[in-house]
Amino acid sequence: MKQGIHPEYRKVVFMDSTTEFKFISGSTRYSNETITMEDGNEYPLIRVDVSSDSHPFYTGRQKFASADGRIERFNKKYQR
Repeated sequence: MKQGIHPEYRKVVFMDSTTEFKFISGSTRYSNETITMEDGNEYPLIRVDVSSDSHPFYTGRQKFASADGRIERFNKKYQR
């Protein structure tokens, strides 16, 4: 690998803006904001709109529009 062309990979904190859920992960993203976590270390803070804590698929609040099979949908469409 060439030296000096790759971004710095470091630990950052991602925070869900809606639920205030925080988790530490490795990333190359850059941020001017920092946060001190429970371990006493200071990390860059990246705010995200959706995480596994607020996404409907992971929280079980996802709604399914239709669970009909193909034949039932065909018959309903053409009213047989």
